[in-house]
Amino acid sequence: MSDNSTDSGSGHCQTPDSDGEVAREIGIVSFERKLDTAEEIKRDLADEYDRIDILTYHGDVFAEHWGEYDCFVGLMASGIAMRKTAGLLDDKWEDPAVVVVDEELTWAIPLTGGHHGANQVAYDLSKLGAVPAMTTASEAAGKQGVESKAKALDTHVVNGDSTVATNLAVLNDELGPVARLDGPKAVLVDDDVTVLKRNGEDGVVLGTGSVSGAKKEQFLTAWEQALDDADCTWDDVDFVATGTRKADEPGMLDAAQEIGAGVVYFEKETLTEFEGPTPSRSKELIGWPGIAEASAIAGGRDHELVVKKQRYDDAVTVAVGR
Repeated sequence: MSDNSTDSGSGHCQTPDSDGEVAREIGIVSFERKLDTAEEIKRDLADEYDRIDILTYHGDVFAEHWGEYDCFVGLMASGIAMRKTAGLLDDKWEDPAVVVVDEELTWAIPLTGGHHGANQVAYDLSKLGAVPAMTTASEAAGKQGVESKAKALDTHVVNGDSTVATNLAVLNDELGPVARLDGPKAVLVDDDVTVLKRNGEDGVVLGTGSVSGAKKEQFLTAWEQALDDADCTWDDVDFVATGTRKADEPGMLDAAQEIGAGVVYFEKETLTEFEGPTPSRSKELIGWPGIAEASAIAGGRDHELVVKKQRYDDAVTVAVGR
């Protein structure tokens, strides 16, 4: 199974994770003179997070609430936030993320916990006009770290220390495909292997194929119709799955980013193993099984086909797996 998930900005930090790589509860720390701006931030981000509180700044406000929130948004100069939080930092997997945003909402700067919620919160602040200033190595290089891949695929990192090695491999274009392993099994891994575990139990996978050049809107319409047939919503989607021959299809990637989902690319051998029931001409013409159904079945937790292949606008095919 190959993974080319969408950019980290494509999904919000709303999946629980014991390693602290996501943010669900935010504390906005603001001086009294900027409380109106803090209220604006809270209002515009309210739908993306479980809890947002506004904390009026005083010298010990960070220490007083340390550990209560997944991420602090400091509406202040970065120097103030750094001085007040530096002595509180202990472990990057346990510490809350910290983002600062200037009073004019020009810049949103992750100070700590970039891969653990700060980058995503900074990205969400761009809705208010702030430019997210990412400094984590993978994002600065225009690549997606493994923590970001985990969020895009609705999974979480089990062994956090491994990401030092795997993110270096990302930077060097040396990280291999994300492999799926079905249990029950016992797995022995080295320190440079990052283990991703799925969140929740009820998500579905959108298996999809298309003609070359299909538009984002065609994908979105096709997916929405299939989800309706499955009695599901966008929030139920774990990720989008397709074949490696459809890699870098711009319309699909844009559509996946629109719904906040990652994209997984399966090799031909995997799709052949999980071939769906609906006949496909692609098998006769190029030897590939029908991509939509096979991808949905291969990607689903239980390898179950929920909605058979549908075709929209003679451009996009989609099936739903679980």
